[in-house]
Amino acid sequence: MRKIFLPLYILFLPLLLLGQHTPLSIRLSDARSGEPLAFATIQLLNTQLGAVADSAGQAVLNIPPGHQALRLRAQMLGYQPQNIVLDQRLDTLEIRLEPLSEALGEVVVSGTLKPMSRSESPVPVEVYTPKFFRANPTPSLFDGLHIVNGVKPQLNCNVCNTGDIHINGLEGPYTMVLIDGMPIVSALSTVYGLQGIPNSLVERIEVVKGPASTLYGSEAVAGLINVITKDPRQAPRFSLDLNHTSYGETSVDLAGRFRTGAMTSLLAANLFRFQQRWDINNDNFTDVTLQDRASVFGKFAFARPKDRLANLALRYVWENRWGGELQWTPQWYGTDSLYGEAIRTNRAELLGNWQLPLDEHITLAYSWNIHDQRSAYGATRYNGRQQIAFAQLLWDKSFGARHDALLGLATRYTWFDDNTAITASPDGQHNLPAQTWLPGVFVQDDIRLSDRHRLLLGLRYDWNSAHGHVLSPRANWKWSPDDLNTFRLSVGNGYRVANVFSEDHAALTGSRRVVLAADLRPERSWNANLNYTTKFFPAFGFVGLDATAFYTHFSNRIIADYTVDPDLVVFDNLSGFGVSRGLTLNSDWNFTNGLTLLAGFTWMEVFNEDHGLRRAQLHAPPFSATWSASFPLPKWNLRVDYTGSLSSPMPLPVVPNDFRPGHSPWFSLQNLQLTWKREALEVYVGVKNLFNFLPQDPLLRPFDPFDKQANNPVSNPHGYTFDTTYNYAPLQGRRLMLGLRWSWAD
Repeated sequence: MRKIFLPLYILFLPLLLLGQHTPLSIRLSDARSGEPLAFATIQLLNTQLGAVADSAGQAVLNIPPGHQALRLRAQMLGYQPQNIVLDQRLDTLEIRLEPLSEALGEVVVSGTLKPMSRSESPVPVEVYTPKFFRANPTPSLFDGLHIVNGVKPQLNCNVCNTGDIHINGLEGPYTMVLIDGMPIVSALSTVYGLQGIPNSLVERIEVVKGPASTLYGSEAVAGLINVITKDPRQAPRFSLDLNHTSYGETSVDLAGRFRTGAMTSLLAANLFRFQQRWDINNDNFTDVTLQDRASVFGKFAFARPKDRLANLALRYVWENRWGGELQWTPQWYGTDSLYGEAIRTNRAELLGNWQLPLDEHITLAYSWNIHDQRSAYGATRYNGRQQIAFAQLLWDKSFGARHDALLGLATRYTWFDDNTAITASPDGQHNLPAQTWLPGVFVQDDIRLSDRHRLLLGLRYDWNSAHGHVLSPRANWKWSPDDLNTFRLSVGNGYRVANVFSEDHAALTGSRRVVLAADLRPERSWNANLNYTTKFFPAFGFVGLDATAFYTHFSNRIIADYTVDPDLVVFDNLSGFGVSRGLTLNSDWNFTNGLTLLAGFTWMEVFNEDHGLRRAQLHAPPFSATWSASFPLPKWNLRVDYTGSLSSPMPLPVVPNDFRPGHSPWFSLQNLQLTWKREALEVYVGVKNLFNFLPQDPLLRPFDPFDKQANNPVSNPHGYTFDTTYNYAPLQGRRLMLGLRWSWAD
C-alpha cells in the first residue's frame, strides 16, 4: 500500500500545497516616527480576508491559494490608507503609513495658542481637513460648514443671502473667525468673512466650542473657527479645482508654489460666478443671490537662521452680489421702483508672524484689514467701512519639567464709519467714526501634574476704551486613565462688547434711529464643558467616540429693544439671563473593507429669561445631526461619498397673526458624490440636496416689497409688512455637480 500511496502523494503534492493558505507576516509603522501601529488593519482586496495588527504592529495575513498578484490595503484612523500590489510572493512585508491631519497626534494651536499634539491638548479641539470638505465641495467655507456637528451656517436674509456662523445655537456675533490665529474676521466683515477663502490654501480648520476670551478677547464666546493656511514650503507645486453645477454656479480654485532665494511663496486664487435667475416658488424674487467674486491670496515664508519663524500673507476679496425682483437691474439701485438688495464689497488683509532674534522664544503676530461695503436694501442705502489693526507678542517659556507657560501682550484697534446715526455727530451734520482700543495682557500655565493628569490655567485682562476693564479667567483639566480614554473638564469666562452691525443688520437699514444705552455693559458668560473621548478596536476595524456636555450662563446679554420708541432701536443689556446647554456626540467608524463613517448629533436648549418669561433662541434647533460616509472601490479607482444633515423644528421669526408656522419642519439636506482618482487627477460628479427639500414662504408680502399698500385694511387686514428673515434652509433645490481636481506635488 505504501508503494501505491507514495507516488500518488508525490503526484498530488503541488495541488495540496496550492490548497493551503500561505502566511504573510506584516509589520505596520508610522512613516514619520517609525513607531509600530497597534490595531492597524490590513485587507486582501476583493476578498473577506483581513487581519489586525497587535500591540507591536505585527499582523499575519493568510493568503489563500490561487492568488498571484496580491492587492492589499492597509489603514488606520488618522493615517493615509495605502494600497499595495505585490507581483511576487514574500514572507515578510513592511508597511509605513503617512499620518493624516485628522490624527489625534496632529498638532493644533487654537486651544492654547501654541503648537501641541491634539491628543495631549487639555482643550478639546476639533480638526477638519480639506479631505473632509471634498466629500461635499462648496464654493465657500461658509457653505461647507453645514456638515460639521454643532456648527450651523445661518442665512439671515432671503434676498441678499448674507449669514453668520452659529456654534451650539448661539448667534454669529458670539463666534470668532480667525485666519492663522489672527482675528481678522469680525464686526462688519462677520457677514461676509468666510466667502472667498480659496480651498486650495487651507491646511485644516480647527473648531473650539466654548468661551475662548482668555486667549482671544472679545467675541470668542460661543467658540472660534480658526482657518489654518498651508505652509508655502510644504504646499504642492500646483493645484487646480474647478466645478460647475446645473444651477449655473461655476467655481475655480487654483494655487501655485514658487521659490526665490530664501523666500518660498504660495499664491492662490478663487473665482466664483453665478448669474442665473431662479424663482422656483414663483414669488417673483430670486431664490439665490447672483454673485461675482474674486479672491487672491499670497503667503510668503522666509528662511532665517536657527529656523526662526517669519511669514507674511496678503489677501484681497472683491464681490458684487444682488438679489431681488426678477426684473431688477443695476439702474434701479437704491430706488423704490423695483426692489433689489445689492452689496459691493472690497476687502484687503495683511497678516504675519516674526520671531524675534533672541535666545528666548518670543514671536510677534500682527494683522491689519480694511473692509469697504457699498450696498442698497431696496431704497435704503448702507455704506460702511471698517479697519482693524491687531498685534500680539507671545513669549513661550518653560519652567522646569512641569510648567509650560505662555505670556502675551495684545492690542486691537477698530475704526468704523458708516452712513447711519450710530456714527453721526449729535447735530447730525457730519460723521464721527467710532474708534475702539482693546489692549490686553494674558498668561497661561500648562502644568503636567503627572503622566495622566494635566492642568491648564489662564487669566486675561483687557481694557476696552468704550466699556472699561474686563477680566477673563479659565481652567482646563485633562485626565487620561489609560491610552484609550480621556476626560477633559473646561471652565471659563467669556465676554463680548456690542458691535451694532453684527447685532442687528436690519436696524441699520431701516427707518429707525439706533441708540446705544449710556451704561451699556459688556456681555459676560460662564461656561463649563465636560468632554470624554474613547477608542475601540473591534474585529471590523476602529471606533472613536467624542462626547461633550456643555452649559453656558449669560448675564448682561445685549439685545435690541424696538418698544421704547417707534422711531428708535435701543441697544441695552437684558436684565435677566440667558442659557445655552446641551450634549454633543461625534463618532468615527473605520472598517477593514475601507468604509469610513463620521456621524454626530447635538441636543441643545438655548433661551433667554427675563422677568419670569422664557424665550427660545431663534434659529436654534433642539436636535441636529450630521454624517459623512465614504467607501472606496479600488478596483475602479472610485470613491463614493454620502454626506448629510438633519435638523429638528427650530423657532423662527414670525410677526403677529403670521400665517406661517412659528417653527420649521423636520428637514434634511443630503448629498451624494462619486470620485474617480488616478494618481494626481480626480474627477467627481455629485447630486446636492438629493431629496429636493425647499423651505416654504420665505418672504412675507413679496408683491409689495416697499410696503406701499401695507396700510390698506382691505387688502392687508393683519398689517403685514415685507419681511426677509424667515429662513431655515437654503432656497436651492436638487442640482447636479461636475468637477475636476489636479495636483502636482513636485
